[in-house]
Amino acid sequence: MALWVFGYGSLLWNPGFEVAEEAHAILPDYHRSFCMRSIHHRGTEDEPGLVLALDEQPGALCEGLALRAAEGREDVTLAYLRERELISSAYLEKMLHVDLRDGRRVEAVTYVIDPHHVQYCGGLPLEEQADIISRAIGGRGPNTEYLYNTASHLDALGIPDAELHWLQDRVRQLSDNRLA
Repeated sequence: MALWVFGYGSLLWNPGFEVAEEAHAILPDYHRSFCMRSIHHRGTEDEPGLVLALDEQPGALCEGLALRAAEGREDVTLAYLRERELISSAYLEKMLHVDLRDGRRVEAVTYVIDPHHVQYCGGLPLEEQADIISRAIGGRGPNTEYLYNTASHLDALGIPDAELHWLQDRVRQLSDNRLA
């Protein structure tokens, strides 16, 4: 049986596993937002950054990519994803239906935020998000890099995200002001 994974953030530009097929996909009832404090990859426990997560919101739609793992690599892929995505248990692993642009509907492994986890921070004002992202650095590098890579890959895929573009512009302004 095929293993599909829904990518909406860093999985778009750094899946970390062998992808046999990718397709534009829409996940209903979830919204992509910077609603998870990052204490490992893009921040620290003392200075958390922010990373994208899927926050459940009835009626919302999140556009991203469905990534099919290479045949015979399903178990290895799932083990890799669990090690990467479940590092702090802020994400919940769910099997959710996504609609592919070509009309297919597939079930995909999807990592969504646990709204009861201490790292959940849904509803932060965009200005506060921008300030945090402009300063935070974690084990995988600056939080700005995560934002810029995700925004540029969404653009390349033709996937609009007004909040991410606003954040990208504002974070650049804040970063430039700090250098001046």
